[in-house]
Amino acid sequence: MLLPRLVFSDPAIDTESLPSLPAPVSNNSVASVQTKDGLQLFSFLGLGAGKTWRDTLSTAVTLKPGDDSWTKLDDVPGQAGRLASTAATVGTSVFVFGGYTVAEDQSEKSIETVYELNATTGNYRLRTPMPVPVDDSVALVYANRYIYLVSGWHDTANVNLVQVFDAEDNRWFQATMYPGAPVFGQSGGIAGNRMVVCDGVKIVVDETEQRNFSASSECFYGRIHKDEINRITWQKLPQHSGTALYRAAATGAMRNGGEIVFAGGSDNPYNYNGIGYNGEPSSPSARVFAWSFEKNRWLNFGMLDVPTMDHRALLATNDGFIIIGGMRAGQKVSAGVLRFKLPRQ
Repeated sequence: MLLPRLVFSDPAIDTESLPSLPAPVSNNSVASVQTKDGLQLFSFLGLGAGKTWRDTLSTAVTLKPGDDSWTKLDDVPGQAGRLASTAATVGTSVFVFGGYTVAEDQSEKSIETVYELNATTGNYRLRTPMPVPVDDSVALVYANRYIYLVSGWHDTANVNLVQVFDAEDNRWFQATMYPGAPVFGQSGGIAGNRMVVCDGVKIVVDETEQRNFSASSECFYGRIHKDEINRITWQKLPQHSGTALYRAAATGAMRNGGEIVFAGGSDNPYNYNGIGYNGEPSSPSARVFAWSFEKNRWLNFGMLDVPTMDHRALLATNDGFIIIGGMRAGQKVSAGVLRFKLPRQ
């Protein structure tokens, strides 16, 4: 039986500004690594302030514990700048998956490459490419070894695949397929062996056989079987609010018995420049909410004081949650880095 949808009130959630990125960037993949000195943050690839095909980036930067400014790393190898890549951390390595390139004629190409960044040395190495290249996917790490890429876009359409990368053996295998409409720009997180994936954009074919991009309001809970890691039992969840979100920042956290936390996003799916597929400029959301495994329901935490959208992930830390870059009001690409804390409910 589906539970009631979440009804939002609007308590304020204050944000704290961390050192800004060297330059504004949106749709960047982000990650963090726990070092002996503290938490180290990373941002890879993405879209610069100009928001045209010329502004796709290959840059990588890091904020080391105790530093008051970001440090430039070597560019992510491979094809020139790209968008909608996905990053995930295993141990002291950050894996950067795919993304897509944009040509002058606006044609887009999903990229199959996987690069591992050693957070200690700053060196990259090429790993086994994705069997099916995807961008705008969600990367979820299980057992500090296996990275599950859930759905996403491949060249001309979404896929319902769950592709799993074994970071220890440098190999791929397939897990139980995503049960909902295949999507891109979805958000999700994992806590232990339990994941939640929500929203994104699906393809809808109308009566004239024209393909259209439409928001998907589906949310699914998936449980990885610990003795059979390619097997996921999926269960549909109630939609969190009645309004689907595109490119919200999300992550899993072990606090309060396990939560999947979502922040920001937009209720109007858009092209990479922030203009909706319906031709209307998209606006960022300030909403913050979570699925609680302990309470088996959605929790509302309120509204950030800075609405934000166009994110690849949210980063969980001992001091709260971190959003790096993205778009603010007016589709303005931001260099801002925000941290916020959530109350226990």
